Amino acid sequence: MARHIEAVCRLCRRSGEKLMLKGSRCLTPKCAIDRRNKPPGPAIKRRRVSDRGLQLREKQKARHTYGILERQFRRLFAQAERQSGITGDNLLVLLERRLDNVVYRLGFADSRAQARQLVRHGHIMLNGRRANVPSILVKEGDTISWRKGSTKTEYYKQLVASIEAKSVSSWLSLDKQNLAGQVLSLPTPADIDAKFEGKSIVEYYSR
Repeated sequence: MARHIEAVCRLCRRSGEKLMLKGSRCLTPKCAIDRRNKPPGPAIKRRRVSDRGLQLREKQKARHTYGILERQFRRLFAQAERQSGITGDNLLVLLERRLDNVVYRLGFADSRAQARQLVRHGHIMLNGRRANVPSILVKEGDTISWRKGSTKTEYYKQLVASIEAKSVSSWLSLDKQNLAGQVLSLPTPADIDAKFEGKSIVEYYSR
């Protein structure tokens, strides 16, 4: 399976803002944006970014934020186009509905990359069944819980101790005693703190 192997902090520096790719580390002084808030590479005089370049930057921000490869992202965009409503908003909702993102939003992981690993390793149950595909789109009423065998791991024990300090999105609910979440409703653009402009992504793919 293809994956991004470059230092993820370079992605934040290239986009010019924190994409929260390393979870809680991004909130500490070790964050690359706080230490070196400039694009990676040699220090050369940079030309003004064109409209096309700005659209590409927004698209790349979305891809890197959710950890999705270009082919996967295009498929989601095509699905968003087929739905009624605003394509940019539809795309954002589809990205939020991915299982790895929901695991992250529930506080089971500090970053989406860590959430993706939890799902791939089979620690997560979706509606009582083991789910190891991070790209599954959750639906209203779905439940997300931990596999029984995974509750014996050291990671789970540490999570139980720290989960009280975490908050979840309004479209989700979390039983902090049993570490089980539920999708109360599908997310809306107002529920999501997006770091990119959906309109620019639509314009990028429309050319």
